[in-house]
Amino acid sequence: QVQLVESGGGLVQAGGSLRLSCAASGRPVSTIAMAWFRQAPGKEREFVAAIRESNGATRYADSVRGRFTISRDNTKNTVYLQMSSLKLEDTATYYCAARSYWTVAYTMAQNYATWGQGTQVTVSS
Repeated sequence: QVQLVESGGGLVQAGGSLRLSCAASGRPVSTIAMAWFRQAPGKEREFVAAIRESNGATRYADSVRGRFTISRDNTKNTVYLQMSSLKLEDTATYYCAARSYWTVAYTMAQNYATWGQGTQVTVSS
């Protein structure tokens, strides 16, 4: 049973940077497909980034490509989301998610079985 705990959220000014962490337990992160989603008030949960278990290949939403980087540290069993050039519209609760294996439908939240509790990111002007 995989369990996920996010951390690293907070208040940051527009243009700033923040790094989110997702610590996993129960299984090595190198053996599970993992992703970050976010949800703003009144909006649906949306895909942000994903990392494939087999080769560490990454995928990004168009809205964050070039600004965000997903990575993992196998020794710490943790997945990160480095966020740079933050915009007001990046304000949301960010969730870490996991599934046993990669899927072509990696952007769909319903395809992930395990979720963390979320961490709030607020970008101010």
